[in-house]
Amino acid sequence: MWGIFLGLALLMFLAYKGMSIIWVAPIAALVVAFTGGLELLPSYTDAYMTGFVGFTKAWFPVFMLGAIFGKIMDETGAAKAVAHAVVGLIGKKFATLAVVLACGVLTYGGISLFVVVFAIYPLALALYREANITRRLIPGAIALGSFTFTMTAIPGSPQIQNLIPIQYFGTTPTAAPIMGTVGALIMLVGGMLWLNYREKSYASKGVFFVELDKKVVENVDEKLPHWALSLLPLLVVVLTLNVANIIGKETFTELLGRAPFSIIESLVFGIVLAIALFWKRMPNVITTVNAGAAGSVLAIINTSAAVGFGAVVRAVPGFTALKDFVLGIEGNPLISEAVAVNILAGATGSASGGMGIALEALGANFVALSESSGIPLAAFHRIASMSSGGLDTLPHNGAVLTLLAVTAMTHKDSYLDIFMVATLIPIVSVIVGIMMAAVNLI
Repeated sequence: MWGIFLGLALLMFLAYKGMSIIWVAPIAALVVAFTGGLELLPSYTDAYMTGFVGFTKAWFPVFMLGAIFGKIMDETGAAKAVAHAVVGLIGKKFATLAVVLACGVLTYGGISLFVVVFAIYPLALALYREANITRRLIPGAIALGSFTFTMTAIPGSPQIQNLIPIQYFGTTPTAAPIMGTVGALIMLVGGMLWLNYREKSYASKGVFFVELDKKVVENVDEKLPHWALSLLPLLVVVLTLNVANIIGKETFTELLGRAPFSIIESLVFGIVLAIALFWKRMPNVITTVNAGAAGSVLAIINTSAAVGFGAVVRAVPGFTALKDFVLGIEGNPLISEAVAVNILAGATGSASGGMGIALEALGANFVALSESSGIPLAAFHRIASMSSGGLDTLPHNGAVLTLLAVTAMTHKDSYLDIFMVATLIPIVSVIVGIMMAAVNLI
């Protein structure tokens, strides 16, 4: 079993040093295989690649369509139009809240957090410049709006972290709505309290906005589409994904004679509507779609590489001892799930990758525990989703590295805020969720 921890440590260390998980994950997997007594080449070509290909097969359509949808919304200015509308509604006086909610609206609408980072940053910079708030807080605000409550907690989210548990538990995107809503509020309110505290702390020390060497100017004269039209594709994705739960599955089936819509269909609807509304704003629709599709490849390969590592971990004898340890944690079985998902999400630096590994290996066990304990599978779904958004944002996380690079900040400048709003507070929300499930408040 120590070989598993050695492989995990190597994976974290090399990823933190900026090395691509695409080639780091196989090396870490071979370390696990070697210490576990497996043959090296078959471990890579069979166990590793089976896990890699399995995840790609299951989720590539979602990654691809999500990336295309995000690219269209970004290139046409629709994403920025929605963000501007949110900022205008809240007011520049509450710059941090405006940035957080603008990110939240876009991610809950199905736009990739990577797209949101690039779309929101110029707007956030302009807001913080005008409010004279230090730029060090921008990464924390974007992380809170993009990496937390809309990604894992709010019922009905089309983000993949809310969808992966469905295939293991047979649940829906709106699973455990009370737990999810309370968890989202803890993340949002807790994160805002922290960021407001940090803003006042910096101000008391005389730390205010300092211009970048290369000034990034928000183009206020840019002609954006109307915010209401821009919001429609986002609403279509969320509503079509969740309409069956809104009006009742039986009614939905009676009306259309079919099962509820999947995320693939919902994203297709959003893409088609976005193209219909904004095709004049795209110089070449095919070029935009091509760029979105190409951008999805790296994302799915990164996550699949992490899942492939997990497949090798499952193949070594030591995994039985590790599984027994996790499943043997005393008390509520949701604690075992939360620990497993958090550890693997942290080790891989990926919320979806870590959760995919944990549920692929232990999903059947959690289903059995649900039956024996009486805890609904919906609670297992929500805890898995929320747990994936905890330790995933350790310093080596790809989204964290991208966010710091885009905002021209360093770990020293801004990682404490990212850790508080996207790691520690979400873990607190998971603890509260487990307590709620214990009293059947889901």
